[in-house]
Amino acid sequence: MRKNNFQRVSKSILVLIVSFISNGLFAQQQSNTPRSSTDFWNHVQIGGGIGLGFGSGYTDISLTPSAIYNFNEYVALGLGVQYSYVSQKNYYNSHLYGGSLIALFNPIREIQLSAELEELRVNINPNDPAYVREGFWNTGLFLGAGYRSNNVTIGVRYNVLQDDNKGVYSDAFMPFVRVYF
Repeated sequence: MRKNNFQRVSKSILVLIVSFISNGLFAQQQSNTPRSSTDFWNHVQIGGGIGLGFGSGYTDISLTPSAIYNFNEYVALGLGVQYSYVSQKNYYNSHLYGGSLIALFNPIREIQLSAELEELRVNINPNDPAYVREGFWNTGLFLGAGYRSNNVTIGVRYNVLQDDNKGVYSDAFMPFVRVYF
């Protein structure tokens, strides 16, 4: 059942991404002059995030760089990587790493809609030898909306593939701050 839902959602997101790409390509101004390599880099933005969380015996450190290509003022596609270290004193430590594909759509300047497919490898190392080490892949498909001001977007995203029984995230809704330069 979950695999069928994943396939259906994956096909839908693929159609959405292809639509964004084709819309962006057809919206480009046609010119007889060849594009230079610097023209490509004029459409690229680099960004990402750094996360630090500390509590009573708890540590969460993450680094998530990404880059997007702006096809026009409405559509952008990009790639990202992620690494996180999470530790709960006397319980476990874990390493999460992987990548993501992101599609951004700005129907108006202040509103940004997003779709992000994320694949993370999760390795959990319990501190108690009675528990077994665990490793698994976690797939997330996030649909989001946010308020955009210049290079910063603040919003919320929803993981449509959230599995409360086994997964990385405790909730399907997640706030985000997205920054690109």
